[in-house]
Amino acid sequence: MAKNSKPRKLTVYLYIPNIIGYIRVLMNVVAFALCFSHKNLFSVLYFLSFVCDGVDGWCARKFNQVSTFGAVLDMVTDRISTACLLVILSQQYRPGLVFLSLLALDISSHWLQMYSTFLLGKASHKDVKDSSSWLFKLYYGNRMFMAFCCVACEVLYIILFLIAEPHNESVIDVLLHASKQSFLLSALVVPVLFGWAIKQTVNVIQMKTAADVCVLHDINKKQKS
Repeated sequence: MAKNSKPRKLTVYLYIPNIIGYIRVLMNVVAFALCFSHKNLFSVLYFLSFVCDGVDGWCARKFNQVSTFGAVLDMVTDRISTACLLVILSQQYRPGLVFLSLLALDISSHWLQMYSTFLLGKASHKDVKDSSSWLFKLYYGNRMFMAFCCVACEVLYIILFLIAEPHNESVIDVLLHASKQSFLLSALVVPVLFGWAIKQTVNVIQMKTAADVCVLHDINKKQKS
């Protein structure tokens, strides 16, 4: 039995989307190793890694290689890469607590969502059909809308990283100053901020909804005992 199980495990590890996932990890490692000495290269590698998140999802569906391991690898890579960038931004802008709070919201909301998914016995954390929030259902139910919000969020963080001054300044002041200097940047900031705001709102809804699932699970356990 052991001999028969080993090839199956190896096969899952070598799924095309999972290999893309490993490449994403390597790109992020190189990107953050060079982030202070080569800001433009960092931005390119970081964004490419983010784009590959959509590519590996497409490959998983195209080649029928959807796996729990792949989903977890994706989420862990996303959360860690975003967290690292937010930590850097917290050191470049004031108040840094804003970025650390965004980091805490991002990780806690996704962790709670994953845990509540397992409690409910669902196959995917994106299955929110039973949610009472129309925005929550729209976000996870429409791939294009979710992609827009996610891209907007990451693009905003990359922009903030690229335009950061050597000395700490208010993030609003830096954004306003940079927007006045560049029409292209000013045109980009509005939709990017809109998508970012929606994603943060969804994170709050997600955290509250998932927390409610955990609490209801505890209540049901006590009633049965």
